[in-house]
Amino acid sequence: MKKVMKFFSLLLCVNIFSFIIATAKPAVFFGDETLKGVVTDNKTHQPLRGAAILIPDLKLGVAADSLGHYEFKKLPAGTFLVEVKFEGYKSIAKNVLIRGDVNQDFQLEESATEISEVVVTGTSKATQIKRNPVPIVTVSHDYLTSNLSTNAIDAIAKVPGIRAVTTGPNVSKPFIRGLGYNRILTLYDGIRQEGQQWGDEHGIEVDAYAVDKVEVIKGPASLSYGSDALAGVVNLIPVPSAPEGKMIGNVTMEYQTNNKYLGGSAMLGAAKNGFEWSGQISHKQATNYQNKYDGRVYGTGFSETDANASLGLHGKWGYSHLNLVLFDNLQEIPDGSRDSATRAFTKQITEADTVRPIVPASELNSYSINTIHQHVQHYRAFLNNNFIIGNDRLDLNLGFQRSVRREYSHPVLFTIPGLFLQLNSYTYDVKYHFAEKNNWNASIGINGMYQENNVEKGTDFIIPSYKQFDFGPFALLKKSIGKLDIAGGLRYDIRSFNNNALYTKPDPATGFGKVYYGPVTAADTAVFNKYSHTFNGFSGSIGATYNFSEKFSMKFNLARGFRAPNIAEISANGVHPGTNIYQIGNDKFQPEFSLQQDLGFVYSSKYAVIQLNLFNNSISNYIYNQKLLAASGQDSVIVAGNQTFKYQSGKAHLYGGELSVDLHPVRALHFENSLSIVYAQNKSAGAKDADSTRYLPFIPPVHGVSELRFDFDIKNAGIKHGFVKVQAEYYAAQNRVFTAYGTEKATPGYTLLNAGFGGSLINRNGNPWVSIYILGNNLLNTGYQDHLSRLKYFEPYPGNFTGRNGIYNMGRNISFKLSFPISYNLKKS
Repeated sequence: MKKVMKFFSLLLCVNIFSFIIATAKPAVFFGDETLKGVVTDNKTHQPLRGAAILIPDLKLGVAADSLGHYEFKKLPAGTFLVEVKFEGYKSIAKNVLIRGDVNQDFQLEESATEISEVVVTGTSKATQIKRNPVPIVTVSHDYLTSNLSTNAIDAIAKVPGIRAVTTGPNVSKPFIRGLGYNRILTLYDGIRQEGQQWGDEHGIEVDAYAVDKVEVIKGPASLSYGSDALAGVVNLIPVPSAPEGKMIGNVTMEYQTNNKYLGGSAMLGAAKNGFEWSGQISHKQATNYQNKYDGRVYGTGFSETDANASLGLHGKWGYSHLNLVLFDNLQEIPDGSRDSATRAFTKQITEADTVRPIVPASELNSYSINTIHQHVQHYRAFLNNNFIIGNDRLDLNLGFQRSVRREYSHPVLFTIPGLFLQLNSYTYDVKYHFAEKNNWNASIGINGMYQENNVEKGTDFIIPSYKQFDFGPFALLKKSIGKLDIAGGLRYDIRSFNNNALYTKPDPATGFGKVYYGPVTAADTAVFNKYSHTFNGFSGSIGATYNFSEKFSMKFNLARGFRAPNIAEISANGVHPGTNIYQIGNDKFQPEFSLQQDLGFVYSSKYAVIQLNLFNNSISNYIYNQKLLAASGQDSVIVAGNQTFKYQSGKAHLYGGELSVDLHPVRALHFENSLSIVYAQNKSAGAKDADSTRYLPFIPPVHGVSELRFDFDIKNAGIKHGFVKVQAEYYAAQNRVFTAYGTEKATPGYTLLNAGFGGSLINRNGNPWVSIYILGNNLLNTGYQDHLSRLKYFEPYPGNFTGRNGIYNMGRNISFKLSFPISYNLKKS
């Protein structure tokens, strides 16, 4: 607790420092600049009321008024990328030199296509995607609201190259091009998310209603973020601050039919005279989901409550933002147990677990959380600062996160958690951006974190308590030469890792294991041994983009990634209650290093956008999980009712790509198609010579999406931004599997049919007062198993009379959603 208070004191000191800078106003550091102009249609020259004008590097935005006018005041001097966006028009992103009073008009072109998005993830400064050699994709707010999902990661799982490993509808972890877990770094507003990512059934602790857009790096991003970004980055970006002089908000209500999901969120924020604030609260709950084969799946209900608040201060000196976030989730844990005769789900009622009654229909349909569940609490406080120093910029980001995860696995003494994990993470990120000179952009920085994880208050111990410290200096460089953009950099990472020895003996009061601190005796059980190691390595990238014309560009990038083994891979030794697995680690592992080549082509016209991205990735010391068998050839069982797995390492080769073809024969009609392919081979010694081990486990199959969408406005009916769409998802059979020792099984192919429609009703002033969405997934109620669903392996009676094993994914689901926007102009002081 003392360390937490010290860290909060540091946050306060930095805030005070920023306030002193804001009020001191030394002339050498700050300007007093303005940027204003008019946003119009390039053909009709009519003003575009409501167009958004953004300066991403300063986190500033304003909206054009009824005459198309916009204005920024009290800006720092320098060159900044200005982005202008308006529905139905091609966005403009332009570097503008701000010195004195600057007038900059923008003329937007009507277009149904959009490839000029501006991104901030993994770059030295805000950059257009089409000029960035790193493979990166954005997922817009419109996409998130017009596609049905139940959590933040599920919402992006249909994007080309991105999938998710799931344990039911509210537990999803991102996979990028066949890699996941600690190889993917999830960010929230640019700050790394830390919450026991090693766990199979641990989801991402982020409020889906608070996410406005997502930026995804598809490939090694260790250069900017260090270990755990070897395969890519998912940056969940929250709702932006209100434009200057406005109050904005939103109230959302949602119901989903399959699991009787009830969700809602309310947000309100304002900005005036450089000061801004916002707050949001959300809640969602659901009972057990259902499908045509399993009925309702016991143990998949949840109840989640989230909240966040932020305060910001903007000035000609830069900005400072303080953000506070709370995530609280009660999540049931399925185990797949069934009655052998009826296939009805059963539940554990005693610790000995000798008799299991069938779960009654009333309980399957109830919103009440059963005794076997997780309670996940995640607290986050982070401070984003951007200081203008002459023509340079200094970013200083500090964060504190506390993740408390209890897994209640005792049906009688149900108030005692089996796993009790408490993780404190202190993150730091410092970057210095030099002023652009002769089209050179350079940044240097250092980032990392200190972590301490305590496991000693539970009764089950799969990992030990540990401490680790990450430290990584880096340098980024970018040069623009006409149509050519070159970017790259270098980084060196050091991770100091220490875990504690842990001894247990039975607690006389409960009979469960209890941590023992006294002298070691013969009666004590040594669960974990003391371990210390320092992992280190270089990472880097170099790439180029060449824009042959406004319509056609080509990219190439070469990147080396770095990842230190995680706590479970090194030290695991025990049963994880939510997985039905006894997991064994290996303390001899070395860091993973990847070498990935990316080649991309983009063609964009008024009627079509065609993108092809290819990758080739070789990984040394690749760590994967393998099932163990006993000498008899049967499952190795250390603890009854649990399969035994042990981590292995070797060489891996992954290759494939994504193709997307978006056709727009007329402006209102969209025919969007995508195809994602990942092939993965186990190149470890001897593995490539046997059919059962030549492939890597848990690689997504070939995946395609086709969507036909029609957009419309009906002014007489007061409908704006309306759409109707039909979508087909194709999943090929996955037969390239790691079948050795029963680790993995092939998955049949399937097709899902989705559809939806929605739009906004507008008031007399032409502004929307409510948005309505009705969206449906799996409308044909297809019975299927996703290859990355962990529930596929939850089967107590393999080879049963039905011919089906494991739990199937969600059946037909229809969502009804209402969203009420709030927008007011604040009175001028």
